[in-house]
Amino acid sequence: MGKFYNNILDHHKEFIQKQKMFFVATAPLSAEGHVNLSPKGMDCFRVFSDNRVAYMDIIGSGNETSAHILENGRITFMFCAYDGPPLILRLYGKGYSVIPGDVEWEELAPHFKLVMATRQIIVADIDMVQTSCGFSVPYYSYEGERDHAEKWAANKGLDGLEAYKAEKNLISIDGLPTALLTKGDRVE
Repeated sequence: MGKFYNNILDHHKEFIQKQKMFFVATAPLSAEGHVNLSPKGMDCFRVFSDNRVAYMDIIGSGNETSAHILENGRITFMFCAYDGPPLILRLYGKGYSVIPGDVEWEELAPHFKLVMATRQIIVADIDMVQTSCGFSVPYYSYEGERDHAEKWAANKGLDGLEAYKAEKNLISIDGLPTALLTKGDRVE
């Protein structure tokens, strides 16, 4: 059934590049904290090497991933085949947020089609890759990307987006700071 690898192989990268959606999971250290699992779309995921990946993250109703990886680094990505041969691929690693103004931003940003609502780039160093059968994952057909986030961001405008981030994206639901809150405390 499941197979484990120390890094991302070429056929894993090819599979990742074909997927239109992936999931990212993180959790705080506290047993009372909430596990976060978020679906991601758009053409926002990049494989930079056999052990490094990143995705462009847009403004959302929360910023749990940033808070959790700031606290403990743990992150898991999952890709599922919704067409073709069945497969589930998971990437396990340690992540961190890169936000506009960080030195690393200038290196990473050109690899993505940044949108108005781009909040940060989540980078992860992968230490384990797992594949499993995916036999019970149903077939789904890709019809296209939704334009709701783009329209929402345009309607808010740049000042409105900054205000929204200040209201909704600085602290996790469990009270943990995100990289956006700690930006002033970080060493560049």
